[in-house]
This record gives sequence, C-alpha cells and structure tokens, in this order.
Amino acid sequence: MPRESRVIATLVELADNLVDNFDIIDLLTTLSARCVETFDVDAAGVMLASPGGELQYVASSIESMRILELFQLQANEGPCVDCFRDGKAIINHALHANDDRWPLFTPQALAFGFHSVHCMPLRLRGRTVGALNLFRTEEGVLSDEDVILAQGLADVATIALLQHQTALDARMLNDQLSNALNSRIIIEQAKGIVGQATNCNMDEAFDRLRAHSRNHNLRLTDVARSLVTGELSPEELDAPRPHSSRVETKR
Repeated sequence: MPRESRVIATLVELADNLVDNFDIIDLLTTLSARCVETFDVDAAGVMLASPGGELQYVASSIESMRILELFQLQANEGPCVDCFRDGKAIINHALHANDDRWPLFTPQALAFGFHSVHCMPLRLRGRTVGALNLFRTEEGVLSDEDVILAQGLADVATIALLQHQTALDARMLNDQLSNALNSRIIIEQAKGIVGQATNCNMDEAFDRLRAHSRNHNLRLTDVARSLVTGELSPEELDAPRPHSSRVETKR
C-alpha cells in the first residue's frame, strides 16, 4: 500500500476510536504500530501522564520495548521524559556511546540495538498529556514530511484522548486516564497467563490478546480481565495473523 494511503487509513482508524468508552491502550498500540509501518523507524512507544502528572508506559509497537520505556521512567531521563517536560519534539537525535544528554538511558537504548530516536509530544492547546517515541536501529534522519505526518498522527491520538474534555469535568477525564494506566496491570497479568499456558513469549502473548479482542469486537482490557478471572482460557484465544517484526529486541 502506498504511504499516502497508509496515512489516510491510519487517520480513519484512529478517528474510528472517537466514540464513548474507547480503549485507550488499543488506540495507542495502533498508533505505535502504524508509525512503524508508515515511517522509516523500527519501533515506537507511547507514554501517558497519570492524573498526578507522572509519566507511565502505556503502549508500544513491540511489547518487549516496555523494558526500555520503563528504564526511562526509573532513570528519569530519556526522550519521552524531556519531550513531555518541555512539550517540544525531539527530532533526529543520534544515540552513541559518548552521548552525554542521557548518560543512563543511551547505553540501554544502544544495548537494545537502537541508534537514533525521535519523540513527538501528545499536546493540544498548551496541554501535554504524553509523548510518542520513535526508534531507529540505524542512525539517520526523518524527512520534514515524515516529521509533520508523525506529529499529525500524534495530534489525532491526543484529540481522541481529550475529546470529552469540554463535556466532562476534570475528575472524569482523570478517571479515564487512571483506568488506562491500571489496565496495563491487567494486561501484563494476562500476558503472563497466556505465555505460561501456551509456551510463547510476551510479544506473541500480547498479539493473541489483541487479535482476539479485534476479531470479537471486544475491548482489549476486557479480554485480559476475562483471562485473569478465568472466564476465558488461553487456549480459546484467536491466533493472530502472521506478521514480521522489523526489529528483534532483547528481553
């Protein structure tokens, strides 16, 4: 599919989530996956701010990237941390051994095989609610057109997150963000259950959860919760469609 068609399809897919009670994690996982398919990057991840203002990992194109994203939070440094704090994009930053911008994060990113990073703020009308990380396994730059398109996708996702802001009070919006962050716990538990029962890795376990939710028009979090409570067994999950990953990360 031509890139222009992929961008249009992605915008439509993201817009389809502009409904009541949409699944934030599924939305941002879609955003991450489509960025890898559309731009010259190998992995993508999204962090959101909790109601208390602290960044937390929410989604990625490759589930094993969670370790690297969590390291950013633990070290309190990295592209997402800076992008969220300053509300400004980080474009075409090369990662190398003597990089002193992020002395703790950069060695970890290099160990995962990444050599350049870009980060787009999830920002609307002066409010930054998170950041979109884009990683490359080789040094290189995103074109100006790619930067504009990537920020555009991030903006659409931000609008989806804040769509009810004018109709809902701050408490209800914070509850929605809190529920998204709490959903990560349920999903991680479900991944572990699937992995243990089917002898697969965490990436494959997440793919099965997501395939089942989409095939049956169910929320990703609801499928995970059904597994945790025992209402659904790992063997009942639909198998995902075959796909190839552009980068294999360490676990």
